[in-house]
Amino acid sequence: MEKKKILEKLREKFPKKIKETSAIYGDETVVIDRDSLIEILTFLKNKPYEFNMLLDLTCVDYIGQDPRFEMVYHLFSLPKNNRLRIKTRLPERDLNIESLTSIWKNANWLEREVYDMFGVCFIGHPDLRRLFMYDGFEGYPLRKDYPLRKRQPLIPLRK
Repeated sequence: MEKKKILEKLREKFPKKIKETSAIYGDETVVIDRDSLIEILTFLKNKPYEFNMLLDLTCVDYIGQDPRFEMVYHLFSLPKNNRLRIKTRLPERDLNIESLTSIWKNANWLEREVYDMFGVCFIGHPDLRRLFMYDGFEGYPLRKDYPLRKRQPLIPLRK
């Protein structure tokens, strides 16, 4: 019952910024406008909802669709024992979104992973650089159009 109230309250408070809500199989999902990400997540982190933990964030590549990419954020409220999924879409020509590092410190590494694998730039991130791939790596390996057998430039070994 509490979870349905959260979705209703979000639709009430942010009527033009919430694009869609759903609660299929107990998974509450809110699709929002990307420009309102910080505002809505800050609201959810504070009382009365207290989604004080960012469990994960990731990106999904829907090649052939416009907008092509979807950012997905999984939140958890320790005091209330609730989960909530937030989604927002990004067009391929504008892969920029606000960083959540000012709200949750663990967003730092999660955003670096998405930057490295998908090429999404997080505005305001304190140290946005590759996390898994080396600096000379070309492309983003988790995009669906990344060539399966692409050869990368060789880099000299360190001594």
